[in-house]
Amino acid sequence: MMHAIDLVGLRREYETQGLRRAELHPDPIEQFATWFSTAINSSLPDANAMALATATADGKPSARVVLLKEFDQRGFVFFTNYESKKGHELEANPEAAFVIYWMQLERQIRVTGRAERTSHEESEVYFHERPRGSQLGAWVSRQSEVIDARRILDARLAEMEERFAGSGTIELPPHWGGYRIVPATIEFWQGRANRLHDRFRYTREKDGAWTIERLAP
Repeated sequence: MMHAIDLVGLRREYETQGLRRAELHPDPIEQFATWFSTAINSSLPDANAMALATATADGKPSARVVLLKEFDQRGFVFFTNYESKKGHELEANPEAAFVIYWMQLERQIRVTGRAERTSHEESEVYFHERPRGSQLGAWVSRQSEVIDARRILDARLAEMEERFAGSGTIELPPHWGGYRIVPATIEFWQGRANRLHDRFRYTREKDGAWTIERLAP
């Protein structure tokens, strides 16, 4: 039996003043940094959460939420198990995209590009910044594999706790590290009344320069 849910009633209007071409930084990474700082300073929960889309070699897509951990002129970094579903997909097809949506600010950022692994040194630095429990968790979970019960994880955790009990440092697992999405396009979306939103897309040219275009909402 289908449940009748009034999805039309979920509509909301957007109230912001909009986004103007003259306000944009010529460098999209700098523009991203400005918007990201606003989100952080607004104390938005999980402001670095992003919906990451990947696809298999034959184009079957999948998506999940991951956390943005670093960004600079080289791109946007998240960390994961390389043997997970997304890891296998990125190795077979490095084209990826992600979306960050800040509802309270009526803002959205869309990025497309190619994913590449971060260096071992970069992954190791971030790994050792994580809480010890999270470091152990990276050894415990064979991410995306089918398991029979929770007790499998509990047993593995006990095993890893014993293995590293006498060690002040937990080594980086060989199957764990970062991916950097090197952007090809970055789009900034600002909500406006009447669904006439402001959208600006930066596209990287072959010489590394960025072209900015306004898109219809």
